[in-house]
Amino acid sequence: MEHHIKRTNPLRYAFGMFGTSIPINMFKTYAAKFYVDTLGLSTDSYALILFVYTFVDAIDNPVYGYLSDRTRTKWGRRRPWLVIGALLLGLSFIAFFNPPGFVTASTLLFTYCFILYMITGTLDSLVNANYGALFPDLFTEESVRAKTNAFRQAFQLVAMVISLALTPMVVSKLNDIVPDKGYAVTALIYAVLGVGAILFCTFGCHENPKYATSEKPRFWSTVLALVTNKKFWIFGLANAFYSAAMSLVMQAVSFYVKYTLGLPDAQTMFLMAAVLLAAMLAIPCWVFLIKKLRLLPVWRIALAVLGIGYIPLYFADSLITALLASLLVGLGFAGAISTFDLIGARIIDEDSKKYNLRREGIFNSAMGVMNRLNGLFVSFGFLFVNRYYGFISGDEPGAYPGAASRFLLTVFPFILMIFSFVFAIILRFPDTADVNEQIGSKGDSYIEKA
Repeated sequence: MEHHIKRTNPLRYAFGMFGTSIPINMFKTYAAKFYVDTLGLSTDSYALILFVYTFVDAIDNPVYGYLSDRTRTKWGRRRPWLVIGALLLGLSFIAFFNPPGFVTASTLLFTYCFILYMITGTLDSLVNANYGALFPDLFTEESVRAKTNAFRQAFQLVAMVISLALTPMVVSKLNDIVPDKGYAVTALIYAVLGVGAILFCTFGCHENPKYATSEKPRFWSTVLALVTNKKFWIFGLANAFYSAAMSLVMQAVSFYVKYTLGLPDAQTMFLMAAVLLAAMLAIPCWVFLIKKLRLLPVWRIALAVLGIGYIPLYFADSLITALLASLLVGLGFAGAISTFDLIGARIIDEDSKKYNLRREGIFNSAMGVMNRLNGLFVSFGFLFVNRYYGFISGDEPGAYPGAASRFLLTVFPFILMIFSFVFAIILRFPDTADVNEQIGSKGDSYIEKA
């Protein structure tokens, strides 16, 4: 029996990426700036939070994916989780950047940051597990996936321009209006934007009704399929090293601007904007290359470009030279985000075809776990600058804060990208010219054009 559903508008689904990106990018990027440089939390305490959260994230992601795959409601498998998760994420995100006065003035600062970091992070995992699982479900043709993913990444970059590049300026302006509440008010604004975008996306997604009656995946058989899937591990490790490099860059850029370049904090927005605008302009070029060349070679080229981009950034000694170097980083970043999800979707397709089960949620979440392993590397980076360079906090930056910031932004990310590229070289897929057509024919039986 064929199941017909309305085709989900790629733009509406892609807009959800704006919602998932705008709060969490501020959270991941400015958590260190807010708690370490502004409130005085030590770098080793912050490193401990990141270290512990990495293991929390390794547990919660598969659990959320598994529960999502087994959910059966008239509203679909993913949509109930997205609605609940988005609302809770917004509240937790606001609380994280709005610690009570008695917390900031006492030893409770670490405890508050620790608890709210865990809660906000796990709710982000819940939302992303379900949003990401919709992608290979709603869009089955690889050409449509490439187009939809391009829209997604464009919305993500717009969100990043706002939440990364503009945040220092927004916070500064709001501090002038509401003293010492710049981060709190900014978080409130971003939470409203993010939750609104996620809900708009969610209510416009049309899940395949046949999955509401399909066999529920079993936990241990799914775990076995995951741990014995070599492509999952290779891809996951490549993703982990790449995401660690970019996470370090996003968190270290404000330190780099302040301590290495000797510029005001507000100048951070220019470096962020250079990377993100370069990425926005480059995405169509990468999508064109994906269509003309095979996916894997384009992915490897993107990782190589990104890694090489850190070299000129290391030697930059002014805002102008740093801006020019950032363009190359943005170019490689655009290629990476244009290809990663397509490769992950192909791995999920292979599993669905082999076992005749729909396990997008747990596979996507497990890939998220590998992605979130970057917390181990990021925590090591902050711990290293604490021990080697003596950078304790904004109150005690040590004797070499410029060198410490340069290490976090360029040296360590370059090393991580070497590992990412090596794993990308190892990954292989069947070299079949008609892979797109095979995927497309599989989806046509249950998708009806609106």
